[in-house]
Amino acid sequence: MTELPALIQALTTHLGTITRVGLDTAAWEEVPTRVVVDGRVDAFPVGDDPVLVTRGDKDHFALMVVPPDTTPGAARDAMARAVHAGNVAQAAEILLATLPHPPAEREESG
Repeated sequence: MTELPALIQALTTHLGTITRVGLDTAAWEEVPTRVVVDGRVDAFPVGDDPVLVTRGDKDHFALMVVPPDTTPGAARDAMARAVHAGNVAQAAEILLATLPHPPAEREESG
């Protein structure tokens, strides 16, 4: 959760005021029950998206979080697919389709 304040600051710089951030309890190791960042942003656990950001009552969007050990090429491929105009896939689907699988998974599936 140490990344959360910097993420919110960067999003605020580019998108305007962020009011809430939802964190998927399955995607993050330790999600506290409630966190307030800079006295104004409320972080809370959610179940479907790694990061759900809210700017107003009905202005919210999900962020795709690319694992930090991803190769630059695989990360670019995943991000390009995520921002494609016709994309309707969820973040988990995109990551599964574009990121290389760990060696153990490749052996089991091949």
